Amino acid sequence: MAMASSRLLWASRAASYLKISTFPRAFSTVLKDLKYADTHEWVKVEGDSATVGITDHAQDHLGDVVYVELPEVGSSVSQGKNFGAVESVKATSDINSPVSGEVVAVNDELDGKPGLVNASPYENGWIIKVKISDSGELNSLMDDEKYSKFCEEEDSKH
Repeated sequence: MAMASSRLLWASRAASYLKISTFPRAFSTVLKDLKYADTHEWVKVEGDSATVGITDHAQDHLGDVVYVELPEVGSSVSQGKNFGAVESVKATSDINSPVSGEVVAVNDELDGKPGLVNASPYENGWIIKVKISDSGELNSLMDDEKYSKFCEEEDSKH
């Protein structure tokens, strides 16, 4: 009888632990050395080239990404304007470009593995690479500290 009781206690604790561990994370990862838009895109600048993706905060709120709409290489993007979309099990969300310029590469891996946006938003889940036409636009973007505060304030409103 004592054995069954201790197993029941263990199962209860395990269930309680598992229930707690499924809650959404309170804080998303925000990387230094990146710039952030208020629409939750990030940009990593190297010379006149910029890699763009959606932030950990955005992918966390979207849920499992099932499709990423990519622009054509050679197309132009403008700061703050839509260039594609991310579809998840919860919603479809536009992706806006944090910088203006010409798309020089798209992450074709996302066609077969859209979940890379969830699993690795800042590395393997990048979306486009852009040749920047106006580096002055970077000044209007947030650094990691401002973006973290922005996310905290936004989450407290919901």
